[in-house]
Amino acid sequence: MNLREQAYETFTEQLLTRRIVPGQFVSQRELVKLTGMPLGAIREMIPRLEADGLIRTVANRGLQILQVDIGLIRNAFQLRLILEREAVGNFVSAAPAAEIEDWRARHLAIRAAARQQVTPALLAEAQQMDWDMHDRMIDALGNSLIASIYRTNSIKIRLIRNETTRMLPELVVSVMDEHLALIDALATRDVAGAEAALEAHLESARRRAVSI
Repeated sequence: MNLREQAYETFTEQLLTRRIVPGQFVSQRELVKLTGMPLGAIREMIPRLEADGLIRTVANRGLQILQVDIGLIRNAFQLRLILEREAVGNFVSAAPAAEIEDWRARHLAIRAAARQQVTPALLAEAQQMDWDMHDRMIDALGNSLIASIYRTNSIKIRLIRNETTRMLPELVVSVMDEHLALIDALATRDVAGAEAALEAHLESARRRAVSI
């Protein structure tokens, strides 16, 4: 990984951990301090960030981090649905039965634990598993262009982090149930059922987002 790629990875990590916040204005030298990367790497990274829609250059003000608004929410979730609908249709036939059952077991374990108590560790595990399963379906397409577009869009989805969109303790069981409906369809190789379960799951997340 070259310095430009390292700078990009570090920038997105800072963004997702909220050390850089949506709508914030920053200079190139501030990005050097925030990321710990050399100025040359920052300058090389900026065109990619602009192309990905993560920053924009504002005359006389500097670089502005992507703002979270209704337009972003609508567009990001629409793109996510388009890409994941293609992915789940492929995954129905491509996913090994053993892998599907492993996903089922992990979801059932988290759901059972959540009914007792949702600890910070369990919440983090549930959130990571949610992301991992969606990423896995995209990766199973074997299309690097789709994977790249999806990863960039995922950054935007994850920036929509407020009380209506992130996984809260009271949402763990319902999110696991939504995933289990998808897993049931995958297990029976039901394309229409898998697509319907996926759409219901993503629509649930979108509704929470637009209720801001």
